[in-house]
Amino acid sequence: MKTQLRPALVLLVGLTAITGLAYPLAMTGIAGAIFPAKAAGSLIERDGHVIGSSLIGQSFTTPGYFHGRPSATTAADPADASKTVPAPYNASNSAGSNLGPTSAALAERVKGDLDTLKAENPSAAVPVDLVTASGSGLDPDISPDAALFQVPRVAKARNIPEERVRALVTSRIEGRTLGLLGEPRVNVLALNLALDDLARP
Repeated sequence: MKTQLRPALVLLVGLTAITGLAYPLAMTGIAGAIFPAKAAGSLIERDGHVIGSSLIGQSFTTPGYFHGRPSATTAADPADASKTVPAPYNASNSAGSNLGPTSAALAERVKGDLDTLKAENPSAAVPVDLVTASGSGLDPDISPDAALFQVPRVAKARNIPEERVRALVTSRIEGRTLGLLGEPRVNVLALNLALDDLARP
């Protein structure tokens, strides 16, 4: 029995040290050296304060800002810990709603969002990503069409010509990664920061 137990324990300790300690530390060190900003969470600072991450969406609800995709993330109900309440872009609880196409709750929510968006911009078709949540609930990006759809509302709320806001959106469109992966997109937080800069004297 000892002849079998000793090699098994040595192998367990050795592999734990290699795969559980040495490898993660090496990868963390290499990532920090090669990609320091990304390894630190792709944080965005403004006036010396961290205001978010380019990888995690935020909830913008006022008319003067571009809005991201709906988020289905939740948090514990402060009144009853056994229940949850909506908490958009809750990074500690990344998840989709798991509601399917036959869900009455999903259909009602989408219809309400569609009605609101159509009232904001009745002359344009509503982009699908403005009424559908991502699988993570944390998507920081929207499609260029979704950003351009919101231009009239944002321009009106900020009293800025639509052409300037539209040009700002166009300048913030990111192409496919390596020219192949994903779709063209606009980071909502970066766009809103640029919008604030545009409004500054």
